[in-house]
Amino acid sequence: MTRPVPGSLNVARRRRDLEELGAGAPVDLLVVGGGITGAGVALDAASRGLRTVLVERHDLAAGTSRWSSKLVHGGLRYLASGDVGLALESARERHVLMTRTAPHLVRSLPYVVPLDPAADGPVPRRRAEALATRVGLVLGDVLRGVARTPSGVLPRSRRIGAAEAARLVPGMAPLGPSGALLAWDGQLEDDARLVVAVARTAAAAGARILTGATVRRAAPGDVELVDDATGEALHLTPRAVVNATGAWAGGLDAGVRLRPSRGTHLVLAPGALGGPLGAQLSIPVPGSFGRFLLAIPRPDGTVLLGLTDEPVDGPVPDVPVPTDAEVDALLRGGSAAFRRPLGRDDVVGAFAGLRPLVAGAGEGAEGRTADLSRHHVVRRAASGAVTVTGGKLTTYRRMAQDAVDLAVAGSGLDAGPCRTTDVPLVGAAPVPVLRMLRVPGRLVDRHGTQAPAVAALAAETPELGLPVVPGEDVLRAELTWAVRHEGARTVEDLLDRRTRLGLRPAVRAAAVPAAERALDAADDRRPARGGR
Repeated sequence: MTRPVPGSLNVARRRRDLEELGAGAPVDLLVVGGGITGAGVALDAASRGLRTVLVERHDLAAGTSRWSSKLVHGGLRYLASGDVGLALESARERHVLMTRTAPHLVRSLPYVVPLDPAADGPVPRRRAEALATRVGLVLGDVLRGVARTPSGVLPRSRRIGAAEAARLVPGMAPLGPSGALLAWDGQLEDDARLVVAVARTAAAAGARILTGATVRRAAPGDVELVDDATGEALHLTPRAVVNATGAWAGGLDAGVRLRPSRGTHLVLAPGALGGPLGAQLSIPVPGSFGRFLLAIPRPDGTVLLGLTDEPVDGPVPDVPVPTDAEVDALLRGGSAAFRRPLGRDDVVGAFAGLRPLVAGAGEGAEGRTADLSRHHVVRRAASGAVTVTGGKLTTYRRMAQDAVDLAVAGSGLDAGPCRTTDVPLVGAAPVPVLRMLRVPGRLVDRHGTQAPAVAALAAETPELGLPVVPGEDVLRAELTWAVRHEGARTVEDLLDRRTRLGLRPAVRAAAVPAAERALDAADDRRPARGGR
């Protein structure tokens, strides 16, 4: 007998949820937005016993949440700007993810910071910046200790020489006599997979997760949504509503003042930087203390090079696109840090995401988005709905807690305190337990304790045990698993979010036939296959 899979999302469950809602199933709290914040709100609310519905017009992680640097960081940049509170919050939330809720998806990543890089500028200023970097990393170690993160999870920072730095980052430009600093932070296996895991954990706690549905009105007691697959409209009367649409929050709350900023990354081919990277390289941005370009190794051998911080003017696009100027600037910055100059031929993919930065009092449309706060904002809109925006991926759980607290306080709902610091996500287990699983390590990295079930699916037929694309480590069984249990309904869902084969256009094109077969083999017919 097949064991039930906790938190399964699929077309059959979606249809059942819509039918029950259409028949008048009561709703305590409705969440609009299926990114990391919305999924976090749904989990927080459902784990408190609230009857929760999440509505997303596209797919889980369809917006900003899949375009991050895929890091869970302790906030060194915020220390540089003097925001100790935000840095401490980041360190505590990183601790929760790495030690309790998602150790299968977040692991430690060493990173190298050159202390005396070859850069323009007066020597005294460069020395002062190097000293400030040393102090910042020491303070980061202090925050790690305050958060009680064991050194076995995140070792203390230390100074290293040029030889050790070169072993970790082959091909980097020669270091000055001061060498470099080696520190540690958290790295996500994948940001979109984190969103899916949070949403599935919410579903396991009873939340209804509805993708492919558009909200037309969103106020407590008056919500209208439309099933995009059928065109059917539903009217719901939730006691509370949370707007978690990120950079698009102004569409439901005209009172929130956002200054979206675009962050662009390049995906570099394996070997483009001279050899496999064993650590992230943090590349100081000349003339901008506390800001770095990042060269981040990925499990598939590629390297992410990013990121920019450019204000977005005008309407907020569904899918932001890197500009030629941003691509050229990243290639110049990367070339300055490595012996081998980078060119367009080294780029096998590129993507951009939007930070939903909140403009404070006196901050208008002018000025640098890099100077805006990364704090999140939770407010009650004129409609009575609660808007949560700003912040960053690392602190999504705290953002969700604050949003649900305010929603409950204004609705009269009977709910207990937040529990999510101790709710493991689907697939989570302590690292020693994960290491004991007798399945390929890459399956464990992506699926945690559910990896054996994915491996068993791969063993069902020879075809499912094959890679989606020759030379890639994603199995066809993972596509089938995503359709059956992770809510994937389209080719885009499979290739651009449940797996990240879509980050490289050439690989994505080769993977489309396998994705179509996985959808066609499902028990239920898929809705029309379309993009975002």
